[in-house]
Amino acid sequence: MSPYSVHGVAFDDLARIFSARHQNNEVLEIEILPPGLGPLLQDGNSVGITKKYLVQAFITARRIFFNALNGTSVIEPGHENTISPCGPWNYASDELLIVSTEIILLFDCEHLTACNWRKRRLAAFIQRHDLADSDVDSLWSLVDALGKELSMTKTFLCSRLHRHTKSPTLWNHRLWALTRLIRIQELEKAASAPRRQLDEFAHGTIPGITNDELTMVLRAGELHPRNYYAFSYMRAVIHIATDTSESGQNASTILAESMMPKALRWCLAHPADISGWAFTNFLLEKVSRGEIRRNAVSQAIQFALDIGWKGESLWVFVCSASTSLDGETMIEDGPWASRWNALAGDSLPKSGLKDGWRVWLERARAAWAADPPVNENNGQPST
Repeated sequence: MSPYSVHGVAFDDLARIFSARHQNNEVLEIEILPPGLGPLLQDGNSVGITKKYLVQAFITARRIFFNALNGTSVIEPGHENTISPCGPWNYASDELLIVSTEIILLFDCEHLTACNWRKRRLAAFIQRHDLADSDVDSLWSLVDALGKELSMTKTFLCSRLHRHTKSPTLWNHRLWALTRLIRIQELEKAASAPRRQLDEFAHGTIPGITNDELTMVLRAGELHPRNYYAFSYMRAVIHIATDTSESGQNASTILAESMMPKALRWCLAHPADISGWAFTNFLLEKVSRGEIRRNAVSQAIQFALDIGWKGESLWVFVCSASTSLDGETMIEDGPWASRWNALAGDSLPKSGLKDGWRVWLERARAAWAADPPVNENNGQPST
C-alpha cells in the first residue's frame, strides 16, 4: 500500500504513467472508461481510466500538493518507512508535484491553483536565465521544459475528455507557455547556436508552429463542437506570431494564406460549426490575394448547392466573406455554374428577410427549385 492514503495505489498507477510521459515528452490520449472496464488500461500512448479510480488518484494527489504548499509532510503518520510501489519518490522534488498537478488537472481542468503552480515554476526557471546571454545548453533546457508543458496541455486538450477540450484555463495556460517558447526561439539568434538544434524542440519556423497549433485546435473542435475557446486561442496565437515575426505586417497575411486551405477543409467537413466558419472568415480578412478569397467563398457555395445545405453557419460565412469581394461571387465551373450565375442578376424577394445571409440562402433555394440536389438535406437545422 502506498504511503499517501488508502487511495494511494490509484495515485501510484497514474503517477507512473504521467512520470514516463514527462520524461519522454509524450502526448497521451486519455479516455474515461465505463465502470465495467479498467480500472486503468494502457496501450502505448492510449490510456483509459474509470471515474472512480481517477477520483481515488485525485484525492491522494490533492493531499500531496496542498501538504507541499503548506510545508507539511506528504507521508501519512505510521507510514514513514514505507516505500511507494512507484518509488522510491523524493518527496521534496518537483517531480512528485508535477505528476500530482497533472492528476489534479485531469480530474478538474479548471483547478487554478494547480495550473498556477506549474506556471510559477516555469516562470522561475525562465527568470533564472538571462535569455539574451544564455548558452545553448540553457536555452535547450528552457525549450525542453516549455515543450513538456505544451505536450501536457495537448494531452488534455486533444483527448476524449469533454470538459478539457473546451477549458479556458488550459487554453490560456497553453498560450502562456507557447508565447514564451516563441520568444525564446527568437532570442536564440543572439546565443550563436545553430538554429537546427533548437528547432527540434521549437517545431521549426513560425508558420510551422502556427500550423501545428491549428491542427491541434481543429482536433479539439472535432471533439467538442462549437469550441469557441479553441478558435479564440488560435486567433491569439496568430497575433503573437505576427508580433514576433520579422516579416512585419506581411506576417499575418503569410500565416493566413498558409492556414486557409486546412481551415476551409475542416469547415466543409463540419458545416454546422459556426465557430470554425467564424475563424475561417477571420483568416480570410487577412488574405491579400483576391483569388484566394473568391475561391474560398465559391467552394462554400458549391458545397452547399451540391448537398442542399440550408444551415445558417455556412451561409453566414458566405454573406460575410463576400462583402470583401467586388461584385457578386460566381461559380466558374461545375453543374451549378450556369444556374447560379443566372440567378446572380435576379431580383430576389426581400420581404421577411431580416439578415443578409438569408438572401444567399434564398438564391440557393431558387437554384434547387429548378434542379434539386441529389442529397438534399431538407431537415438541416440552423446553427
